Amino acid sequence: MSLRILGGVVAVASVAAFGLLLDKPNEVVVSRYATSLDGRNRAQRQNAELALSRLDGTVVNPGETFSFNRKVGSFSRDQGYRKAPVSYNGQLVDSWGGGVCQASTTLYNTALLAGMQIVERNRHRFSPSYVEPGRDAAVAFNTIDLKFRNPYDFPVRIHAGEQGNRVDIEMLAAHPLPAQPSVVSDIEQVHDPAVFLIGNRKDFNKMRNSGKPGFEVSVYRMTGNRKELISADSYPAMNRILER
Repeated sequence: MSLRILGGVVAVASVAAFGLLLDKPNEVVVSRYATSLDGRNRAQRQNAELALSRLDGTVVNPGETFSFNRKVGSFSRDQGYRKAPVSYNGQLVDSWGGGVCQASTTLYNTALLAGMQIVERNRHRFSPSYVEPGRDAAVAFNTIDLKFRNPYDFPVRIHAGEQGNRVDIEMLAAHPLPAQPSVVSDIEQVHDPAVFLIGNRKDFNKMRNSGKPGFEVSVYRMTGNRKELISADSYPAMNRILER
């Protein structure tokens, strides 16, 4: 099964329609990406918002490599983060900073659409629901990071925040890009989750884990006539568990 998703093209097309006032009148929006906060609880939203506030206004100079962990810092209680659900080996557990990965994922896609050179990106074990398969970027202080390099001869600035029910991140610069990239996800295979029943009765009325499909997916960046393989990921299915 092959399914092509032109998610990047939609994100690029929405740049002109995004109504934020630029802090510097000579800047232009070179890329923008948004992810939905639907289904995220209060703690996850707060953690994402805190990470966004630390990203906002960051300038990445020509040739500089940006590090998410170095910029945002630790996701600990003393830094203002709360415990929130994260996926661990197929189960949801509460951990400090749950929800920060939505900020790193949104930034990753913004960086892709700005033509940044990806230095480090790590997928989640299971594909998260707030972004297309293959487009996520997991972080965990201080071991798993998101890093990208500015390849241009001009700086870019990160504008990050919540807009309505979305995480919105833009990259701005004094010059438009030489060529506007788009991103294409090619889902080559979908794995359906298995169903496990716990208990010895016929009726199972409690869902311990709703499960989610797995994917084999490749992500490409198109810049002019150039096609670049960004990642090839294999996400296992998360099993659905029903309990009596």
